[in-house]
Amino acid sequence: MSFFEQMDSVDKTTRAGRGAYAAVRRALLWVAAIFCLNLAGLGTGTAWGASFTASLDRDTIATGETATLSLTFDGGESKNVPVPDVPGLQFTQSGTAQSVNIVNGAMSSTVTVTFSVTPQKEGEFVIPALTADVNGQRLASRPLKLVVQKANAPSTAQVNSGSEVAFMRLSLPKQQVYVGEVVVAQLQIFLRDDVQNYGNPSFTATPADGFIMGKNAGAGQFRTQVGNRVYTVLPISLALTVLKAGDLTLGPFSAVMTVVLPSSNQQGDPFFRMFNSGEQKQVSLTAEEVHVHSIPLPDENKPANFSGAIGQYTMAVTAGPTNVAVGDPITVRIQISGHGALDSLTLPAQPEWNNFKVYPPTSKLETSDRLGLDGAKTFEEIVSPDNTGVHELPPFSFSYFDPEAGAYRTLTQPAEPLIVRATGMAPAPTVAGTPGAQPPPTPQDILPIKQATGALASVGPPLVTRPAFLVLQSLPVLAWLAAFVWRRRADNLANNPRLRRHRAVAQLIASGVDDLKKYAAANQPDEFFATLFRLLQEQLGERLDCPASSITEAVIDERLAALDVPAATLDSLRQLFQLCNQARYAPVHGSAELNSVTAQFEKVIGDLQELKT
Repeated sequence: MSFFEQMDSVDKTTRAGRGAYAAVRRALLWVAAIFCLNLAGLGTGTAWGASFTASLDRDTIATGETATLSLTFDGGESKNVPVPDVPGLQFTQSGTAQSVNIVNGAMSSTVTVTFSVTPQKEGEFVIPALTADVNGQRLASRPLKLVVQKANAPSTAQVNSGSEVAFMRLSLPKQQVYVGEVVVAQLQIFLRDDVQNYGNPSFTATPADGFIMGKNAGAGQFRTQVGNRVYTVLPISLALTVLKAGDLTLGPFSAVMTVVLPSSNQQGDPFFRMFNSGEQKQVSLTAEEVHVHSIPLPDENKPANFSGAIGQYTMAVTAGPTNVAVGDPITVRIQISGHGALDSLTLPAQPEWNNFKVYPPTSKLETSDRLGLDGAKTFEEIVSPDNTGVHELPPFSFSYFDPEAGAYRTLTQPAEPLIVRATGMAPAPTVAGTPGAQPPPTPQDILPIKQATGALASVGPPLVTRPAFLVLQSLPVLAWLAAFVWRRRADNLANNPRLRRHRAVAQLIASGVDDLKKYAAANQPDEFFATLFRLLQEQLGERLDCPASSITEAVIDERLAALDVPAATLDSLRQLFQLCNQARYAPVHGSAELNSVTAQFEKVIGDLQELKT
């Protein structure tokens, strides 16, 4: 090969090498650029393809059940979490989850916020498109449709076949009741014999049209045969107060419950079953509605001193002392025992006691059952006779309506003899002298005249012109005026039970808010929601002048809706009751969320305290 041919070959090789070098250089530049962009994304937390979606875990549920709405923010963080507002649906935030994914060196984050969706009625609902600001981008989700069907209890054939793991029944002892009467409904939960364990039921709907739900109590469980299977029965008694006349409906009640069933791999082996915890399953329970007819109390033969007591009662009255002076106190104890709404019993007016000054009574309640319907209520009333013409304590009567007999009853304590003396100074006692003792010397009636009067001194200004004397003389008058004002205020407070309850509830709310903040700081949701529910009952009971134990979520629509209560306050009250009801199966986590509930409670309480009742 000639020299020129060799040079030409070297030149071609050099040009090829330079082309390969340029290609490699361009590839390295692209890799560096992509790496820098990824680093920028990691450092700033910015995602190029942010998205926002909304989804439901199911699109068809029954009344009493709960669906889950998930809001997913992919590739960025949202400045705001939109909360849907759909009439007929209750949305409660139940949790937040965050995940981070790194694929091919690129990092992306996903934040999911979940809401519990509780229907308040049947029908088809549309959750509208929600908008959120994600990394400066205005993103919107698609609308969602949720169908709420009527919850139906299993049929008799299904129950008798033994296919139902659990079911629930509701019953009332009678089909006709009176307005104001307290009836006890029986709620029974049946668990099939293969249920190994179970949790407490969480009621999702307890409609009670025309009733106020009071206390509830469970009794001892028992086993019974239903169809071809054996079931364990968990009975629950509910105290219900009838509010109005007409055809009333109780239910349908619905609840969710977690049960533990044998796992599929146990195969009936008792030894294996002993060491296997089984499989958990959540079941929905629905009890059919119960209808009852309510009638008002009859006006015929109604006693003049009837004060609204309904039930079956007996009465015992004692008084003492019976030998007193005018104005002396006499303690009259009235004990009313029996079955009924004992906590709401009051003493009727006694017009025959017009010759006595009667002070407001005090009361003490002692119950013998968990519903508070059996026991005794004792009143202590202080009376004092006005004159010596009083010779007896007049008869005391108490009237009530017996719903079993459908008639009024009057209990009467006969008059008791009384001795009333006039007030006056008691005579000085006579002291017997010792025999043979000398009587004391008789003092002189006239003193001898002084011979020397002594030095004369100048007399100061009269006492009536001295400020110190005037101040000292005014002290008894001021003390009397202060005592008079204090006594008038004490009498007004004693004669105004609503004012006493208002002050007591105000003190209870103030201390309760401090407890809520303490539980929120310690992240104790169970104690937090138990205290919150009790404070709501006390405040609403004081505002509506009814027992705190009878307050449930139903009073919002039955009592508060008729008053001039802002709609925002009613919605906040419903949300607080829903949070308390769902605290056991959908607890709120985190001190921040509990503090927000405390702030919402304080605002609602402020609105209720300004309410004119």
